[in-house]
Amino acid sequence: MQPQANVRELCRQFAISAPTAYKWLERYQNSGVKGLQELSRKPKHSPQKYRAWWQRALFALRRQHPRWGAKKLRIRLRDKHPRARKLPSVRALGRWLQAAQLTRPAPPRRRPGPQVPWPQLTPAGQSNDVWTVDFKGWFRTLDGRRCDPLTIRDLASRFVLALRILPEQSEAGVRRAMTTVFKAWGLPRIIRVDNGVPFAGQGSARQLTTLSVWWLRLGIAVEFTRPAKPQDNGAHEQMHRVLKAETATPPAAHSRAQQRRFDRWRRQYNRLRPHEALHGRVPAKLYRPSPRPFHRPPPPTYPTTWLSRRVRHNGWIKFEGVLRFVGRAFARQLIGLQPATKQSWNVYFQGLLIGTLHRTDGSASMRSVSFHTPQSAYQKSRHRSLLITPSVNHVVATKV
Repeated sequence: MQPQANVRELCRQFAISAPTAYKWLERYQNSGVKGLQELSRKPKHSPQKYRAWWQRALFALRRQHPRWGAKKLRIRLRDKHPRARKLPSVRALGRWLQAAQLTRPAPPRRRPGPQVPWPQLTPAGQSNDVWTVDFKGWFRTLDGRRCDPLTIRDLASRFVLALRILPEQSEAGVRRAMTTVFKAWGLPRIIRVDNGVPFAGQGSARQLTTLSVWWLRLGIAVEFTRPAKPQDNGAHEQMHRVLKAETATPPAAHSRAQQRRFDRWRRQYNRLRPHEALHGRVPAKLYRPSPRPFHRPPPPTYPTTWLSRRVRHNGWIKFEGVLRFVGRAFARQLIGLQPATKQSWNVYFQGLLIGTLHRTDGSASMRSVSFHTPQSAYQKSRHRSLLITPSVNHVVATKV
């Protein structure tokens, strides 16, 4: 280019911008004709250059410590590679682990659901109105084996329906024992249990378990005693004290001998032992088998305006294309969804409200129904709030 040439005029003739022209002129002046060749577009600094290498190191470390999170893994990587100038950030490590499916999904967030008052206990007017079911406190026989006696009693007549040693306090074992009792004596109207395993499930809807859901399917109402209130099932607990004193102090040599003791004691308790609460009569004189036979329950039905879903084996349902957790207690059961608002549905199992589903919750769990126990006067006096007044610097106690 001639020295007196006008650069901008030339740019207009060749339809290029002035910065482009000056860039090429500078390259020509610095490098000659070689400077006019197309340069590599590779960045001078590549943050992703060692990404694959770091990923391999991270995944290997994760397999060694599958319960470590991204923060701990980053510290370990720093200790193993002290000469590394810069380590990937914690967020980057978390993204890589998630993309490789090496993270543990967070449990569904539980949102508070409807609260209902703790139901009142039903008085028993006649046989099979209320059965009380419980495990007597376990003990060991002389051979060192654990003994878990399951006791089932009719509340009105005090008749002991079953007294069996089970291998463990499991839902399956109790269900087998209850099936035998149902076939022999029929079905009660209500079963009353405490809040222990396997009768109640902490955190589940209405404290229901697979066992108590089975009772509901058979048409038996389930009543739970209040937590830490043994007096709610006082007659059953008193029977346990008599049972322990007369059969397990001291215990038998082994489980078979202990079961024979239980069988003899049950016959005497039902047919020979007078009961003051029965005005000196024996339970066998008052108890009559239930007119409700044990049967295979029909599937529950819901109104035609409701939606119904079959709960999967793991406690989830698919609703509006999204998986929602209802509870393992309702596995393989049919539940009904009653439209409540445009954004929510009431969830029923048979005629029992167990929770609510909200569209805004996304993939969260069902908002389960829980029991609300009103505080007694003593509890209210214990739970006082302390209000500190800065101006006078003294503490004022006021009741909640």
